[in-house]
Amino acid sequence: MPLFSQLKRTHTCGQLSPANIGAKVRLNGWVDGYRNLGGLLFIDLRDRYGLTQVVINPRTFDSRMLAEAERARHEFVVAVIGTVQERPEGTVNPKMPTGAIEVNAEAFYILAESKTPPFEIVDDTNAGELLRLEYRYLDLRRKPLQENLRIRHEATMAIRNYLNSRGFYEIETPLLIRSTPEGARDYVVPSRVSKGKFYALPQSPQLLKQILMVAGFDRYFQLARCLRDEDLRSDRQPEHTQIDMEMSYVTPEDVFEVAEGMMADLFKRVLEIEISTPFPRFTFAEVMSRWGIDKPDLRFGMEITDLSDIVKNCDFKVFADNIRSGGVVKGIVLKGGGGYSRRQVDNLTELARSHGAGGLAYVLRSETGDKSPLLKFIGETVMNELCRKAGVETGDALFIVSDKKLKTEAILGQLRLYLGREHGLMKKGEYRFLWVMDFPLFEYNDEMKRFEAMHNIVSHPHEEDLPLIEAGFSCELPGTDLNHPWRCARAMQYDLVVNGWEIASGGQRINRRDLQEKILSILGIDRERAERMFGFLLRALEYGAPPHAGIAPGLDRIVSLMVGSESIRDVIAFPKTTNAVSLMDGSPTAIEPAQLEELGLIIKGEK
Repeated sequence: MPLFSQLKRTHTCGQLSPANIGAKVRLNGWVDGYRNLGGLLFIDLRDRYGLTQVVINPRTFDSRMLAEAERARHEFVVAVIGTVQERPEGTVNPKMPTGAIEVNAEAFYILAESKTPPFEIVDDTNAGELLRLEYRYLDLRRKPLQENLRIRHEATMAIRNYLNSRGFYEIETPLLIRSTPEGARDYVVPSRVSKGKFYALPQSPQLLKQILMVAGFDRYFQLARCLRDEDLRSDRQPEHTQIDMEMSYVTPEDVFEVAEGMMADLFKRVLEIEISTPFPRFTFAEVMSRWGIDKPDLRFGMEITDLSDIVKNCDFKVFADNIRSGGVVKGIVLKGGGGYSRRQVDNLTELARSHGAGGLAYVLRSETGDKSPLLKFIGETVMNELCRKAGVETGDALFIVSDKKLKTEAILGQLRLYLGREHGLMKKGEYRFLWVMDFPLFEYNDEMKRFEAMHNIVSHPHEEDLPLIEAGFSCELPGTDLNHPWRCARAMQYDLVVNGWEIASGGQRINRRDLQEKILSILGIDRERAERMFGFLLRALEYGAPPHAGIAPGLDRIVSLMVGSESIRDVIAFPKTTNAVSLMDGSPTAIEPAQLEELGLIIKGEK
């Protein structure tokens, strides 16, 4: 066989067209298919650029090379030398970019053989995900995944170019940092040089990018690798990529303007989709009241309606007693749901109970009248008033939950999402962006009996809520009381949501040491511990830290939305399972005893 330098491709398998007819070319690629028809051997050659049909005529082909060609099977890597010719009339494939031509082979060489793959390399494979993850290098040969990674590449280039045009510097921050175990668990790395001491892999570059603001780099970004030892879901991985951004001398308005411009530019350049800006803005209290979730999907309606005023004095004690004790009665309407069967209602009731509801009341309105177990308790007049307030028309269904306010809204929020998916109410190919703002600064952990940061420890309180921070130190109300000043304080925190996914979180940061120490003390971190964990940041805040704010959109989630995938695993080259295992290389694994010895480590329970 000649040297590979003499067989190296002159064109890719997706490049040739009628303009190349008559040209002598060299192609390299994988055998995608082979057929022996009428004495002619046809081989489809594939690379990431496309597919080219190669035809071999045994009558004019070298016998040794013919034997090689006949030996080739799926996924063999081969080299073909031949002349581009027009396909015979009736055999043109208009669905293929190269469907009007074929290569008449003059020489054929096998560059690498392949075992029979454990699954067929086709677009719509029926292979299970675990098998595909084990043989990820084969799975990545499939066009859908190659297309996903192409879009990811184009997205990252568009993001870099846009932020560069807005005056941002891309600056890398370390992957080996000190552990600050607040929030998710850290992945820790033992130090060989300093035995008994550990680095942590960054959950995000949050504190370091704030220090870059102190250093004077007033517009920073990086495509940051973030690692969190947390339980996984379809939209989470132990390592992910975020578009980390921070800006100095700004307010949230400035961050919104840059982030919206970036999203509009990204979707226009990569998908040729126009995204309308500015995005609508809602407070946390408003989205919970209207949609029952802090990341609402606005592609369909079904907003929550408060029905408490109508039933607060009714004879149905479940409703009336709950309202008297401070609870609410709220409902959602499913258009066209009036024909729901008993089984469908029972399934929805079980779903509501799984989210903490005591039960689910309902009204099914049809031409023949209302079907509802409530009718005998509240009567027709109150029933009609409920339906009027909720906007129920003939053929619709009203589903009602009665409990404490936040719990009621959260249950209805989950029912709304279920019904939206079940009835296909989300419009495909539509992207509905929104901002959620004014999150509570703190939330109270009943089990731990302490306050926790709802988002993160560096979120700046609303300036008008700063007196609440001071008032909380002398307040005698328990943390469980919703009127406690710290329960009422709002954060200058914001999330960017699209189609029910939170794709970015950010906020105005604290830029004064005294305020940061007060927030840490509310979270139960005294001065000594604060100095031990965050001393490097606190010291930096003493040297003229400008007001600053930032945001960190998740690249994996954004690309998943762009390609229409429900799982970020489909847009990551080498993802892990929900158990944080890489099936392809078998990690995590045990390490050699000599390595443990060198690091000064002993595995508990082992000799």
